Amino acid sequence: MAGNVWVGVRTRRWAAMVLAVAAGAASEAALAADCPGHPDALGTSRTLVVDPKEHPLIGTMQYRETLPLEDGEVVLTFDDGPLPRNSNQILDILASQCVKATFFLVGRQAQANPEGVRKVRDAGHTVATHTQNHPSSMHRLPIDRAKQEIDDGIASVTAALGDDGAAPPPFFRIPGLARNDGIEEYAAAKGLQVWSADFLADDWRHVSSARVYDLAMQRLTANGKGILLLHDIQPRTVAALPRILQELKKRGYRIVHVVAATAEQPATPSEPQQWQLHPPSENVATSRWPKLPNFVFAETEMLAAPQLTESWWNDSAILAQSFGRARRGGRNVPLPREAPWPGQPEITLASADPTLPVPAPGVFEVAEGLRRAMQDFSSAARRAEQAAAIKAEAERPAKPTRAEARQTRRAAVASASRGKRTVAGRPVQQARSAARAGRTAAKPVISDKKNARRPGRHQEALLQPAPG
Repeated sequence: MAGNVWVGVRTRRWAAMVLAVAAGAASEAALAADCPGHPDALGTSRTLVVDPKEHPLIGTMQYRETLPLEDGEVVLTFDDGPLPRNSNQILDILASQCVKATFFLVGRQAQANPEGVRKVRDAGHTVATHTQNHPSSMHRLPIDRAKQEIDDGIASVTAALGDDGAAPPPFFRIPGLARNDGIEEYAAAKGLQVWSADFLADDWRHVSSARVYDLAMQRLTANGKGILLLHDIQPRTVAALPRILQELKKRGYRIVHVVAATAEQPATPSEPQQWQLHPPSENVATSRWPKLPNFVFAETEMLAAPQLTESWWNDSAILAQSFGRARRGGRNVPLPREAPWPGQPEITLASADPTLPVPAPGVFEVAEGLRRAMQDFSSAARRAEQAAAIKAEAERPAKPTRAEARQTRRAAVASASRGKRTVAGRPVQQARSAARAGRTAAKPVISDKKNARRPGRHQEALLQPAPG
């Protein structure tokens, strides 16, 4: 039986894989047909219709849910446009690959370039909003200021579209993803769906286009699917986007276009687990096991506790038989006839009458004479202590001042220099005078020795006879 079941499971798996391959081939053929003139285009695999009110917060970088994508599906989003210099190039690159994306436009940019807003719409992309002025720290703004940024951004994009006052789809992204509860609650009250992202390419940083490509593909590979956040106003994004799209095509990734549900176009059916980036596998029992229901007890009456006599081991016959065995064994150890746990003791309430006599009030009284004597003794003791402290303070030698201490040190130094320091038993001054006299007496001797070794003019002068 188990072997038959395993064969059936493998057969179903192979059938699912064959169907998936066939569906992928058909999808690629359809995408190529939908992009005339570009047979190798990446294309857009499908359009996903979502209801913003059912899932108001998406993007696993900040929220628990993301779009209900299959493995290998990618949603492209671009922020901060339109900027003609770079946004028009982004539109041309997407058009060459027949790829649809979502653009979160800044209200001030829309006012300056309303034609660029209409180009995004006319190319079939989804137009969304990104506040009026793109504040860098929106989460720190007062809530009234944040609300004004959201409302003004929607109004500016609506005016740029010029569709008889029709508002853009209710998709909104917070600048810098700087969220807070007040912003999210206000967006939900307006029926907006707040978009975060599943992975970034860091194209707003000062990095090369090659780095933008590397980060986009590395993080997509790690997630397997999701929402990619890019910026259509950055030159590095313009340079990296063609290579990103080519690599997506090469690795078999598929582009999904997201639109908002309307009365004419209902939301795409989905299951709750599909809104998770990595839902639990069906092979895990916990994902298919039914949850425990919340039981409601019909009766809450407590059952009566059993009596000790109702326990089988407390039966008298069994106790007697066991006791007899113990005696025959020679151990003479009778079994306990009471339960091993302590029973509830019977508490006897004491009588309300006092059992001890109340002491008379005069027991704790002290005679007046004794109290006075005790007070006088304490006062005398305190006075004696104070007198001893005063006497000790008076007998304590006074501390010398700084001037007196300085004069004492100078006198000691002078005394030491006059006679206390000696050399060979004589004062230092006498020793220095004797040494000086010895050096003076030795000079002629040294001079005579030199003249004896080197006869010169002085010796010749001595040999000459003295003038008459």
